[in-house]
Amino acid sequence: MTISTKGRYALRIMLDLGAHIGETVKLKDIAARQEISEKYMEQIIAVLNKSGYVRSTRGAQGGYQLVKQPKEYTVGMILRLTEGSLAPVECLAENALPCERNERCATVEVYRRIYDAVNDVIDHITVQDLLEIEKEKA
Repeated sequence: MTISTKGRYALRIMLDLGAHIGETVKLKDIAARQEISEKYMEQIIAVLNKSGYVRSTRGAQGGYQLVKQPKEYTVGMILRLTEGSLAPVECLAENALPCERNERCATVEVYRRIYDAVNDVIDHITVQDLLEIEKEKA
């Protein structure tokens, strides 16, 4: 499993908005701080906006802000939104076609454990946790 730039940038956008909670932040400011193309960010922020994770405000003082508090967004929520399935193999993905080998497949147990471990990590780290880690590293 490789997390694409879309997923990584979505996390950085959410982290930036979390650092500016209560403020309306312009996309160009996020792009400058995060060193991300503003054009690419427009695509990602549209997904975050459509999902209800962020809200946009139009006008000269417009921009984006988180809908909820940073502690209410997990890394898993954001990555699943932008990446889709994080399953290491197709047979473990949601809505996967039934595999005729599943009942006798020993290797699927390795992949299931990997998937469970990844989910355990990303579902227990919030944007707030990332803000605290960022503060410690600064």
